Amino acid sequence: MSHLISAGARHPAAAGAARLGFGVPGYAHPLVAPAEWAELTRPETPLHWTVLNVDRGPGVLPDPHCLEAAGRLRNAGVRVLGHLDLRLGTRPFGELISDAHRFLDWYKVDGFYLDRCPSERSALQETRRTVTTLRALLEGAYVVFGHGRHPCPEYADAADQLVTFSGPWSKYRWSQVAEWTADHDPQRFCHLVYGLPRTHLEEAVRIARWQGAGTIYFTDRTDRGGGCRPWEALPGYWDEIVSRIGPGVSE
Repeated sequence: MSHLISAGARHPAAAGAARLGFGVPGYAHPLVAPAEWAELTRPETPLHWTVLNVDRGPGVLPDPHCLEAAGRLRNAGVRVLGHLDLRLGTRPFGELISDAHRFLDWYKVDGFYLDRCPSERSALQETRRTVTTLRALLEGAYVVFGHGRHPCPEYADAADQLVTFSGPWSKYRWSQVAEWTADHDPQRFCHLVYGLPRTHLEEAVRIARWQGAGTIYFTDRTDRGGGCRPWEALPGYWDEIVSRIGPGVSE
């Protein structure tokens, strides 16, 4: 039986939580969002990782603009992850590994973001197979599972970090965290929240800390009925949230 801790209850792992940092799930193409990509190299920004998604993956040819952007980030010490869409476990293994090779050969990524990662125990073995192969291709590869929800606990042993919430503020503010996550360090978990008004920013940060998430990305952008990805542009309060959780800031 799954046990949950409500948003208002303090997660046991949060007591000694490290400072929060950002995980950026993927801005628009550098030609479309130059300011967004430039902001990621700003000194003192607590950035844990950023996702490079050229065209639903690495694309079919190297993109010089993405190559330049990824190079600037890596030179600034930012971890760059290649976007691999698992399609909830339906993506053929060969396609995933082929995309991984392109990310490594063209963009020298530091790891991989496995978007739409399955959460069920039945898909765990195949997911582990994928991760084992990715780590054989790149020693020390940093792997993030983009579940968007709490998976079965065994997934935590296969990745460096799990995205256990991805969705709108209207759901996040009433969200619950699985009790098993208390056995892990907050740096193992990430929350991605869109449609978050500036007036509720402090509350959202508090929820993330209470629920034991060490990595976050909050934005006031919305999905506009699915027509626009909310992560592709900077939130209107980017400067404020950077200053709120930046270096020297602790709870």
